[in-house]
Amino acid sequence: MDTSSRSSISSRRLVLLLALYFFFVLNLPLTTRLAGILEGLDGVSAGFVLSIPVFFVAALNLLFTLVAVKYLEKGIFITLLLLSSAVSYAMFEYGVVFDRDMMANIMQTHRGEASSYLNVASVLWFGLTGLLPALLVARVRIEHGGVLKDLRWKGVSVLGSLAAIGLVAAGYYQDYASVGRNHNYLKQLIIPTYYLSSAGGYIDQTYLTETLPWRPLGEDASVARPHRNGKPNLLVLMVGETARGMNFELNGYPRDTNAFTREQGVVSFQSVSSCGTATAVSVPCMFSRQSHDDYDAGQAGRQDNLLDVLSHAGLDITWLDNDGGCKGVCERVATRTFRPEDGGPLCDGDYCQDGVLLEPLHQALERPGSQDRVLVLHMVGSHGPTYYQRYPAEFAHFTPDCRRSDIQNCSARELVNTYDNTLYYSDYIISRVLTALKQHSNEWNTGLLYLSDHGESLGESGLYLHGMPYALAPEQQTRVPLLLWLSGEFEREIGLNRRCLQQQAREGRFSHDNLFDSVLGLMGVSTRVYRAELDMLAPCRLG
Repeated sequence: MDTSSRSSISSRRLVLLLALYFFFVLNLPLTTRLAGILEGLDGVSAGFVLSIPVFFVAALNLLFTLVAVKYLEKGIFITLLLLSSAVSYAMFEYGVVFDRDMMANIMQTHRGEASSYLNVASVLWFGLTGLLPALLVARVRIEHGGVLKDLRWKGVSVLGSLAAIGLVAAGYYQDYASVGRNHNYLKQLIIPTYYLSSAGGYIDQTYLTETLPWRPLGEDASVARPHRNGKPNLLVLMVGETARGMNFELNGYPRDTNAFTREQGVVSFQSVSSCGTATAVSVPCMFSRQSHDDYDAGQAGRQDNLLDVLSHAGLDITWLDNDGGCKGVCERVATRTFRPEDGGPLCDGDYCQDGVLLEPLHQALERPGSQDRVLVLHMVGSHGPTYYQRYPAEFAHFTPDCRRSDIQNCSARELVNTYDNTLYYSDYIISRVLTALKQHSNEWNTGLLYLSDHGESLGESGLYLHGMPYALAPEQQTRVPLLLWLSGEFEREIGLNRRCLQQQAREGRFSHDNLFDSVLGLMGVSTRVYRAELDMLAPCRLG
């Protein structure tokens, strides 16, 4: 190929242009948030405002100068442009923050979930801000001098960047310190430094950190048998996806999102918080013995969880998954995963609607057995942004709905309607499970516990979806629904006082931390790892 006709640019000039481009274009989520903060402050000096682009461009110029290594720089810059464009879109349009937990969530995302984020807006954004500049970098010929000349300009560039940063700090340190202290989250919006450090932390924790020895829990677990009425206990534990408690009719929401269960004796716990704001964190955490405050993914992944302790006690455990995987929770129990690519009337190749869980549930209920049993149904529930694909057309109860994935371009009414339709359909699925349990009450003492993994933002404060760092996450992402239903015989079997239970649900404050011990207590499992103080039902069990 004749390269003589190709445009050329010096390495130092390319670095400066990229620094300018990253700040003024790809860091739009940061600059818009900064603009809003500065508008709300009194007495902001014009010099401080003008110093902000100088500071960030100098810092980015310093970073890019250090990675501008001959023969490698083109590949590095192209990769950064493509990744940063995708990150910038997610941050600007949905308010996503790419911390370590989000990196774990991304790494565990299946193809259908990833494709749901593709739409005209995201493709245009990526094409114009990522692909186009990446192609320009790929096409241009980067000029270098000799080794000494390159080292000389690198030294000048580094010193010049440091000098600019130093001058800004000397003149406006107090302003930067004040804004930084009061809005500490701003560092999480800087592209590309924050998502790169998060990715590095995830890789280190997941692949480079020494594997901890396995820690067994509850190996002494047992259940007193036979039960007083001679029937085994059966609990269906439904793990919801992205359902927020404030949109449940049973929690006071003024729409009939619980139209199918409100008359079925379900008890709704009013104040329940999640362990995390993303499935990859919340699901392992809620099944672990650790709490939100001390949760460590590495430790939790190397010790027995709730399902293991139930298995130690001799219970029959089955996990039915319709949400892309159990995040390691079900590795040691019988599992069936529904694969959208296998097809079927309720699957579109990317997702299956939760109706696929009903037939295998019926099959499990009809399978005879004398062991106590726990069936876990992991739902796709209200997973966004393509909410409209989570429910059949006949469950479009609230209209007009938002039938697109770029949900930020729907009206607030359309978006809430679509989201509420997912809850309406989930409530229908819960009611079908309840009906099945009632039909099998002659063979089992039956119960159902529904608990979502995290909530969802629907445009409040400019945020969409979920995954915000927990310390910054709004209530919409952390308040989750928890429903409990027990047959009369199950209640009598465990000596449960229903009036006390209803008061607990109405007045108590609970979280994912309570699941581990509450299920052990509910199923009558005796073990040293059980903690009565975390069992939501313990105060309401007689004797």
